[in-house]
Amino acid sequence: MIAQMPAVQGEETGEMVPLALLRAGQTGRVGEVLGNVELVHRLREMGLYHGATVRMIRPGSPCIIGLDGQRLGFRGDDLARVLVRVPAMAS
Repeated sequence: MIAQMPAVQGEETGEMVPLALLRAGQTGRVGEVLGNVELVHRLREMGLYHGATVRMIRPGSPCIIGLDGQRLGFRGDDLARVLVRVPAMAS
């Protein structure tokens, strides 16, 4: 069974990309978390819920992200299932 966290209206503008693709120092706001119920629940308990602001500290596998003043490490494709909105680039 695939679970998806519900989206909320009034989203920020900007492209939605997998969290795993952020560059070091880049930030984003969680838009969706996809995957099976257990994975979505585990990531939510770690603070990766809709609207949370995250910062990529060290990309790659394993990677380190900053979230609510903490550093969290992830490996594999867990973060490919977390979609974040990144600020639109100024033109």
